Amino acid sequence: MFHSRLRWFSRLVISLTLAAGLASLAGGAKAQDKRQNAPGEFDFYVLSLSWSPSFCEEAAERGGRSQMQCGGRPYAFVVHGLWPQYENGFPEYCQRPAPRLNRSIVSSMLDLMPAPGLIFNEWDKHGTCSGLEGRSYFETIRKARAAIKIPAEYLDLSQAKTVAPAEVEEAFIKANPGLGSAAISVTCNRTRLSEVRICLSKDLQFRACDEIERRTCRRDQVTMPPIRGG
Repeated sequence: MFHSRLRWFSRLVISLTLAAGLASLAGGAKAQDKRQNAPGEFDFYVLSLSWSPSFCEEAAERGGRSQMQCGGRPYAFVVHGLWPQYENGFPEYCQRPAPRLNRSIVSSMLDLMPAPGLIFNEWDKHGTCSGLEGRSYFETIRKARAAIKIPAEYLDLSQAKTVAPAEVEEAFIKANPGLGSAAISVTCNRTRLSEVRICLSKDLQFRACDEIERRTCRRDQVTMPPIRGG
């Protein structure tokens, strides 16, 4: 009798555990945006501006370099990407395989995104979620970048600079009327400033984005390597 009850209790525990697991999975599915990966169905953009000297130093430490970005012309802030976002989460790889990107588009973007591999990757992962065809998507990137003024102190940084992330954020806010602290995030790695991310509406107006802003670098200070140090 005891062993029979023990087997019954064990089966009950297993059943309840499985049910809880299924409920958890169902809950996770509900939490995911219902528009998941539907091209053109998103809430806003994030324009990500990468501090190129940090990227180049990190690439060198890993034993690899993007020759175009790091070996010739010195770059300051370059466009990492223009990313469609949901209020919570983001779509990616919305068309598989991605429509082929014309080489002339790639060539036309190298002044802002100085690595062909970056351009192809951004199109595959993010551009396909914009609902735009290739040329229109990259024209939108150019318009978004043109809408942002880089603070003067970061245009020709000839020596390494130690900064507080909040200081960089404030400089961008000061240089761009209408940009508020809820629409910008400064990211970093262990020691260096990595990116400035700015949230834009679909018509490229500044807009708040709590989820992005929460990812701001929390370090007191980080380094900005000099432009010619790339």
